[in-house]
Amino acid sequence: MENLKQFLFALSAAGAVGFVAIIFVLRWVFYFKEGLDWNGGLAEFNWHPVLVVTGFIFLQGTAIIVYRLPWTWQCSKLMMKFIHAGLNLTAFIFAVIAMVAVFDFHNAAKIPNMYSLHSWLGLMAIILYGLQLVLGVGLYLIPVTPVAWRAAFMPIHVYSGLFLFTSIIAVALMGITEKLIFGLANPKYKDSPPEAIFVNVLGLLLVVFGALILWIATRASWKRPSDQIAHSLHTNRGSEDNSKGETKP
Repeated sequence: MENLKQFLFALSAAGAVGFVAIIFVLRWVFYFKEGLDWNGGLAEFNWHPVLVVTGFIFLQGTAIIVYRLPWTWQCSKLMMKFIHAGLNLTAFIFAVIAMVAVFDFHNAAKIPNMYSLHSWLGLMAIILYGLQLVLGVGLYLIPVTPVAWRAAFMPIHVYSGLFLFTSIIAVALMGITEKLIFGLANPKYKDSPPEAIFVNVLGLLLVVFGALILWIATRASWKRPSDQIAHSLHTNRGSEDNSKGETKP
């Protein structure tokens, strides 16, 4: 891999920022809100930001760059496809549960559903993400799919994945801002209370995490080589290690 140190720095930074974002969202719901529960109240709603950040953003970001990890290049492409699909499926499940939590909370509190732009875009993102997942599995994990179809759809698959990832972060930023505006009364959001500042920092963390994932995913020099090249590199590395071992006294 070219510029391995730069890759490791970007990867470490993305992992650190993503982990801190998860800590922030947990701190938000446990310290400033009512924690987590499944009782139809605010504690159930709190599952929504937690599952979106941990699943729909962090796990999806991990799924996007999993092919770029050089220590996985010795693994077969099929195994990496299953890992990629598994991470995306887990992210999708998290997103669906997050959506159910919101509907349950709204119904219990007699709040209308699907009235805000955040809710419209969020539902669209989940639907499109599910479609992306189904098409990806159908084209790349079913052996009977023609190779020509896979090659033709790949640019669309890649673009759609990056577009959805970026859009979901944007929708999440809309959601946390909406929650602060509606949820903070005394003092109000415009008065910059500690919760508002804390959650604004969470939003910045999500933006930085997204930028790092996109940077890693779009560097051509960090792309996984073909299976033949990866196998050759792994074999040559093993041969060199054996040769060094044989020359030692």
